[in-house]
Parts: sequence; structure tokens; C-alpha cells
Amino acid sequence: MENISKEAIVKRGEAVLMNTYKRDEKLLVSGKQAWVTADDGKDYLDFVSGIATNVLGHADEGLVEAITQQAKQLIHTSNLYWTLPGIELAEALVEVSGLAKVFFANSGTEANEGAIKLARKWGLEAKGESAVEIITMQQSFHGRTIASLTATGQKEMHHGFGPVVPGFNYVPFNDAQALKHALTSNTCAILLEVIQGEGGINLMSDAFIETVNQIQKEANVLILIDEIQTGMGRTGSMFAFQQTSLQPDIITLAKGLGGGVPIGAVLATEATARHFGLSAHGSTFGGNPLATAAGLYIVKAIKERDLLANVQQQSRYLVEKLTSLQQSFPVIKEIRGKGLLIGIELDVPVTEVIRLAYEQGLLVTSSKHNVLRILPPLTVTKREMDYFLTIFKSVLEKLSEKARQF
Repeated sequence: MENISKEAIVKRGEAVLMNTYKRDEKLLVSGKQAWVTADDGKDYLDFVSGIATNVLGHADEGLVEAITQQAKQLIHTSNLYWTLPGIELAEALVEVSGLAKVFFANSGTEANEGAIKLARKWGLEAKGESAVEIITMQQSFHGRTIASLTATGQKEMHHGFGPVVPGFNYVPFNDAQALKHALTSNTCAILLEVIQGEGGINLMSDAFIETVNQIQKEANVLILIDEIQTGMGRTGSMFAFQQTSLQPDIITLAKGLGGGVPIGAVLATEATARHFGLSAHGSTFGGNPLATAAGLYIVKAIKERDLLANVQQQSRYLVEKLTSLQQSFPVIKEIRGKGLLIGIELDVPVTEVIRLAYEQGLLVTSSKHNVLRILPPLTVTKREMDYFLTIFKSVLEKLSEKARQF
């Protein structure tokens, strides 16, 4: 960084990187726990966490050590050979999920692609060659590769990428009657998020859960749960479905699973997984020793540090304080979410809130429907929560004052 201006670095990036992200001129150079440091030396409280990925924050010493030691031994071999870290992580995930088998990928979208393939393979072999249709929810988000993008129930995201993959039907989230009406003999699976993260932090209702359970028992379809954003302790349990009566046939993981190291996973019941036989699916990098060593450390850290209890405690504190703020600032329309996946629906532009927060040393991001999305690391402290609340209140005061001037 010495003798190189931020402007020069940004220009270099603009010259060679595709223009798919709005980064402005934010340049981060280092991080520690819940904090990151920019090129000018200014520290920021990071309540984005790599979009729900850095569950232990930045530069966690144990995670760094696990990655370092594994890199000294084996980084990659391909899945033509057994390696111990992959087996140990699969064992750990089976233990904490109650599912039976694991397939490792490199990302959330790849995990969902694998789940879609497995569901269609099951449908063909268990119900017949036409049973390949999957029902997904409107406002859902399942990734950006072509099948997972098609599964995403946001038509505006499909624009420009057609033809999309056939065989997907969409119903309104939490509409039990619409879900029942969408079922046909060709339905092989229902793909769900317990909490729609990108769609606006929308929680699945108890009535809808009851309907899904009934369909699973009576209609001979698989239940696929996308836990990519909600998994690995984010909602206060290891997986969000564990706070419901849902019993998924398949779940997908990524984001927090590697603590920042790219890894995804498909977990399935024994009866479902057996439909993936030899050569049915594959991944060159999926489950390599480096990524799985990181994942294994994450699972152990969540349990050994009792981070689920911290998530629950900090969540209660945050929601209580936000609810109190809402009394003074009616621009807060609704507070929703679970654990450390909290959405604040606002009556002021969320982009302006994000900008003003950044100016005061806070990183936050958004979701659909003008929702501010709060995603601190699972290790967040009360002091850091108070720092967030102080800045958020200051931002709301500035916006309120600005509104009074017009």
C-alpha cells in the first residue's frame, strides 16, 4: 500500500474487473474480530461479516492456525482420493444436523445446484421420469448459476439470462393454499428458506410449516431447505430448521461453513442420498483438505465456545434496544429476523442509511424492500452492539433532521 493511492488502486480494479458490484471507493486492507481497517487507517465495525460468512470475525487465531497447518500438509488432491479433513467435517455435519450423507461443493449456488440435481434424480427414480418439477417461493434467493437463479423466485433477476431452466414453479411465501394448488404428480421437491435472507428477512409462518410437513407426509415429495445464510449458528441454533418441526430431506450450506474460506455442502438423508451414485455428480475443488479443515474448525468453535448462546443473548439485547428506538423513530417500520440475522424495514432510503453509517465507522448492508440487514459475527459483544446502536441512532437523527428541513 505504500506510495500507492487508493484512487490508483480503484482505477486498476475498474480496468480489469467486470462491473458487477458497486464498491464506490471503499478499500479495506485488514481486519480483526468484528473490525476492519481501511487504507487510510480508519477502523470500521463490520456488521456485514462478508455477507453472513465471517462467523468468527476477521483473523480468528484458531482458524488461521487450522488453515496454516493444513496448507503445510495438503491443500488439494481432488476427490479421486480420501483425505481426513473431509471425512472429519462430514462426520461433524452429520452429527449436528441429523442427516446422513454429505457432498462438498465450493459455494452456496453450487450446493443448491447439487441439491436440485439430487432432487430431480430422486424424482425420476422414485416417481417416474416426469417427476422433475420443483416448487420454490417468491422473493426467495438460491444463487446466481443458471439453475439456482431459475429457482430464485425473483423474476427481475432472471431478466437478460433466458431461457431459464424449465421445471420450476413459484408460489407466494407463507401461502399454504397456493402451495397445495401448485402440487402435481410431477412435483419432486419443495425448495425453501426458513428465513428469506436476500428477499427481505421474511420468516416462515407456523401455519406454512404445518402445511409443508403435511405435504411431505402425504404427497411423496422432498423438502429441500436452503440454509446457506441461516446455517452455522446464524439464527441461534446450528441450523434454522432446528427451531421448527421441519424434517428436511436435503439441506444446503455455505457462507459461514468455512468462516471465509470458500466451501459449500449438500446434506441429505440416507434414502435421498443413495440416488447419487458413482459419477452422478462431482466437483474438482469441492471438499479439498484446506476448505474442510477450515470448516471442521468452524463447527468445533461454535460448539466449544458456546457461540449459539452468545447469538441468542446478543440477539435479545439488540432487538430490545431496536424496539425501544422504534418508539422514537417511526421511520423504523418493522424489526424482524432471528439470532444475528436481523432485518430493519425502514421508511427512509436504506442506501442513505448505509452511506451515513459508513461515514461514522459502521459497515451494514441491505436486503429487499428497503430493509437494513444486520449480520455481525457470532462472536459479537455487547459493547460492539452498543457501538452499532449509537451510530444507527445518530444516522436516524440526521435523516429525521434532514426530513424536517423540507
